[in-house]
Amino acid sequence: MKKVLLATAGLVALSVAPALAADLPARTYTKAPAMVAPIYNWGGFYVGANGGGGSSHKCWDLNAVGGIGPIPAVAEGCHDATGGLVGGQIGYRWQATNWVFGLEAQGDWANLKGSNASSPAAFAPIVNQTKIDAIGLFTGQVGYAWNNVLAYVKGGAAVTSDKYNGLLGGVVFDSASETRWGGVVGAGLEIGFAPHWSIAFEYDHLFMGNRNVTFNAFGIFDRTDNIRQDVDMGTVRVNYTFGGPVVAKY
Repeated sequence: MKKVLLATAGLVALSVAPALAADLPARTYTKAPAMVAPIYNWGGFYVGANGGGGSSHKCWDLNAVGGIGPIPAVAEGCHDATGGLVGGQIGYRWQATNWVFGLEAQGDWANLKGSNASSPAAFAPIVNQTKIDAIGLFTGQVGYAWNNVLAYVKGGAAVTSDKYNGLLGGVVFDSASETRWGGVVGAGLEIGFAPHWSIAFEYDHLFMGNRNVTFNAFGIFDRTDNIRQDVDMGTVRVNYTFGGPVVAKY
């Protein structure tokens, strides 16, 4: 009798189980979260340092001597003033999707020096020497970013501090100095290599025009030269950008 009851209970259990299973809610599956792509944010205030080298091409034309002048310009020749430079920059950038816009001020100490012997036979003992000891750039920027890589162009105003000497037998006999304003265009490639930090490689060309420069010997005016000047400079720059450098994009 016990066996019959156990068998009956087993059959009832087998018949009820599928019905109970049918009443249970269907199993749900949670979708895996979407992958997060880190996007480097170039916007914000930044400061940095730079260093590199430059070359300034200068041509001299004598157009006044002593109290006589102006006279027909006499070409005295050209030379390249070359050397190193080091300094810093400060700026601010805005980013809209992949486009980056910015304003920047840069200042560098420079040591660009060069000279040439004056070409006319009558002036041959005279050597004209130039030196740029400081450069400043005030520019706007437009760039396009691929995540942590930014390519940009820049343009604006440039200023140089120039010193000139006339040498006779290796001794300075007259001199002049000026602060010269001009324009600059440039381009660069900047790479973000760590949160907040980036490194850039930049080339700039400065259009400094031509100016009449008055020379004095022992405090007395002795000549005027019209000096034309352009500057090429290449720098490596390291920047630190304040704020959050990375934005998560789903």
